[in-house]
Amino acid sequence: MSSPEDFMLPCLNKQIFGFDCMGCGLQRSISLLYHGELVSAFKMYPAVFPLIALFIFIALNIFFKFQHSNKIINTLAITTVIVIIGSFTLKLIT
Repeated sequence: MSSPEDFMLPCLNKQIFGFDCMGCGLQRSISLLYHGELVSAFKMYPAVFPLIALFIFIALNIFFKFQHSNKIINTLAITTVIVIIGSFTLKLIT
């Protein structure tokens, strides 16, 4: 029986240019979350938790209209982008 890891896509940026992209680690991080390894998932891709919070809020907002939802979505999106860029920069520096 095959596991979800067998179907993960390779990073074309890493294959072509030789260095990670800003999304490298997301698939493995989600796989780690699926297996209940929260700390390992965060270490693999720190933006996984803000990203999940953003998607959950957007999904909930479809069914339940929240007051100030645009501000909340924008704040979560900006937080996610900052974490993605920050973790990518730290990965490049170290």
